[in-house]
Amino acid sequence: MRRSQLEMHLKIIEILVHVGPLKLTHVMNRANVNCSVLKECLDFLTMQGLVEEKIIGKERKVYAITQLGLKVFEQFRELKEMLPIAEDHCVL
Repeated sequence: MRRSQLEMHLKIIEILVHVGPLKLTHVMNRANVNCSVLKECLDFLTMQGLVEEKIIGKERKVYAITQLGLKVFEQFRELKEMLPIAEDHCVL
């Protein structure tokens, strides 16, 4: 079953919340999306202020969750607990 944009965005946010800053390829592998789709998602999440790019060490680019992204994650987690949504369809 194909995932919606929202599901992919939430999955990326969830990964960054639980694992921490990651390189593009590591996010791609954990989220199970191809590179072009992931770049579109990360661009969107960055523009919304939910994710940020950071340079660590010698020009190593990683993606990290922002405070706003953490708040959004918590809100979706609370919403999931309040609504009777089947576990198969919810990513948080």
